[in-house]
Amino acid sequence: MGGYQRADVEQVLPYLFDAEAAYGIKAEVYVEDGMPKGYSDPSKGNSIFAALSDVRRAWRDTDLSLVERQAVLMRHVLDLELKVIAAFQSVEASTAMRRHERGVGKLTAWLNGETYVDGYDSLPEPAAA
Repeated sequence: MGGYQRADVEQVLPYLFDAEAAYGIKAEVYVEDGMPKGYSDPSKGNSIFAALSDVRRAWRDTDLSLVERQAVLMRHVLDLELKVIAAFQSVEASTAMRRHERGVGKLTAWLNGETYVDGYDSLPEPAAA
């Protein structure tokens, strides 16, 4: 599978709880008014809005621990530094970072229909020789 990368998930996490987020996210295929528009293939269109919807569902349905949810929410939605998250959770910054990384990894794995393992990054499989 592997349709979502960690970066895709992290791109939309700041808008997780913003009901009007779709109005504030600029689509990658956006063309300024007055600029020429080229041919557009709808099957290859921007999927930022679909990704936001998918990540919201993953947030609801993925088996994240409370501390993982806190770390992801505090880092991406509240835009707090890891040292602040660590202080809130009464742990070292490295522990807060692992919790954050594990949370984003679990969300990404869930979106791809894959089983999460520590270090999950949904990297493409190497090409067969």
